[in-house]
Amino acid sequence: MSDTATSALKDRIDAIEGGYEFFLSYAAKGFRADPATGGELRDCLRRMDTAMDGLGEFLSALVSERDLEPLPPYDAFFEVVGQDARRAQLAIRLVMAQPGISSQVIDNLNASVHLRALLTDLFLVDEILRPRASDAIPAAALASEEPPPADTSSTP
Repeated sequence: MSDTATSALKDRIDAIEGGYEFFLSYAAKGFRADPATGGELRDCLRRMDTAMDGLGEFLSALVSERDLEPLPPYDAFFEVVGQDARRAQLAIRLVMAQPGISSQVIDNLNASVHLRALLTDLFLVDEILRPRASDAIPAAALASEEPPPADTSSTP
């Protein structure tokens, strides 16, 4: 996966997960639906909306770029991710359309099964697609690695 694609994946996941965490804090503050407040909240909602836009297709393109096989399981799951992202995106857009956004509205958005499904999808996707330091270690080397010796220095 190219550095640009890896960075774009990280940015999308960070926007969605970071938004969820920001919502937890916002919901706890007890804000009323005042149209004069919520600039940072609205910025967060816009970032999440942008990150969700075309997410399933974006992930499928990453898999194609990386030549991961077998392709059908990836495509099938990313279709679900795309549907979950679209549903969560519609909920976010409904909230953004409100003149004022209360803490209770954000608490309900955070509790939405659509947003939670997407977050759970992204936890799995992140572990599968984001390169890790261990990716550079050949599987054969990991398989033949000896377990550390037992500590026999102390006796019960």
